[in-house]
Amino acid sequence: MKLFRQLLVAPAALGLMAPMAATAADLNLEGVSEYSASGEQVTSISQFSDVQPSDWAYQALTGLVERYGCVSGTAGSSFDGNRAMTRYEAAALLNSCLDSVTEVSDSERRLLKEFAPELATIRGRVDGLEAKVGEMGATQFSTTTKLSGVATFVVGANSYGGNGTLTKNAEAASGGTTFNYDYKLDLDTSFDGSDLLKARLRSGNFENGAFNGTHVGLATIENAYDSGDAVKVDRLWYQFPLGEMTATVGPKVRQDDMLAVWPAAYPADTILDFFTYAGAPGTYNLTTGGGAGLSWAGENVSISGMYVSNNADNSDPDDGGGLFTDAAGSNATLQVAYAEEAWGLAAAYNYASSDNNSVGLLGSNGTPLANAVQAMGPTNSFALSAWWSPDEVGMMPSISAGFGFNSHDDDNDTNATYDSATTSSWYVGLQWADAFVTGNTLGAAIGQAAHVTDVDRDGTASNSVDDENLALELFYQIQVSDNVSVTPAIFYLDDPTGDSTDSDFSNLGGLIKTTFSF
Repeated sequence: MKLFRQLLVAPAALGLMAPMAATAADLNLEGVSEYSASGEQVTSISQFSDVQPSDWAYQALTGLVERYGCVSGTAGSSFDGNRAMTRYEAAALLNSCLDSVTEVSDSERRLLKEFAPELATIRGRVDGLEAKVGEMGATQFSTTTKLSGVATFVVGANSYGGNGTLTKNAEAASGGTTFNYDYKLDLDTSFDGSDLLKARLRSGNFENGAFNGTHVGLATIENAYDSGDAVKVDRLWYQFPLGEMTATVGPKVRQDDMLAVWPAAYPADTILDFFTYAGAPGTYNLTTGGGAGLSWAGENVSISGMYVSNNADNSDPDDGGGLFTDAAGSNATLQVAYAEEAWGLAAAYNYASSDNNSVGLLGSNGTPLANAVQAMGPTNSFALSAWWSPDEVGMMPSISAGFGFNSHDDDNDTNATYDSATTSSWYVGLQWADAFVTGNTLGAAIGQAAHVTDVDRDGTASNSVDDENLALELFYQIQVSDNVSVTPAIFYLDDPTGDSTDSDFSNLGGLIKTTFSF
């Protein structure tokens, strides 16, 4: 039938050569769309009260419509209320009947000749749309996979306060301005609409950047990823419904990929890496590796449990390998959360096995002493978190707060320096939506990274400790467009090395982060 329709329209297209030929700009798309937008079938053209019945074309169209019952009109059976049908609307009526025509009469030939320019314009538009749809289908690499990405540019520098050796070394080796990038590509695949296969490719060049934590661990920013400019697989996991629960499993899955609730309103895409751990980098340590987890979410309550080993790809147990060995760099986490639309509470527990240097349990989010004591043996960590967001945008910011406590123990009596220790951390984050300008965001946070609060040293060594520190950040995200934002930011770290000889050491950093999302 489409071939017959094309044969009918082809001679009509010759009307474009006539002086009265129409252009695409003349097409009344609003009027045309009214004929195809409704599903209500109209079997008599007399239902369109605003069409002039004295016109010969009215009589011809009436016969065509009533013969084939081929026109869908508007629910109200009128176009504007009190106006005559335009030529394009009449052509649209004729065009909608062409697939139903089996034999062309003299009246229909006259209609085709009369509305030849309008029919040609309509067909040109339709053919153009069909070509675009075909091109999209030809270039689509998958019908099941969605590609998205984020590219981040960071330019900035640090300055250091204090008169000690650490200050001099930091200024000498990390005092310059750098320009680095972090690039992420997410491939999200769903096979039945309820599951998700996540693959993330990532590249970055922060190895020698100002904010990679080389000299001051707490100065590490959230985007400081380094792969030596190589593209690497950063995530690979599969998530699917399992009864009333959600299951996640993968060879490269991160702890937070398996949580039903992230316990904060403060943005994960912030400045300092420490402020992305909900104040508890021991419990929410974001370990990545082979693992699996289950989560259940009711109306407000959720429960999540998971296990991750970052040495699951290593088969040598003497080298810390194996999925379940003590030296596997493994973590088991349980979280219970209660979340309303505007606020929530969460409590979590984490057990990390021995040899946790491979886990990086605290890593750049703890003082040097905190990292030393967490390596002695297994760690039991606890976290409490709360968050609240205002119902309306205004002077009140969203508020997020979290506290973490970690207990470290030399269970095998193999550590020559420490028998046991405790560390803790906390933060408060504030965020103002539509700050000063609609779409822009103002954020500020204060907290203490993981630091030793109590220690039991072997032998006669003193157990006194003064490991406190303070971290602050302030940023203003300028939303240039839907896909581009520019974020100037500053941060300040007071005594980031904690219990060290350089007690007056400080770090002031400034940067501009430009984010492209697509």
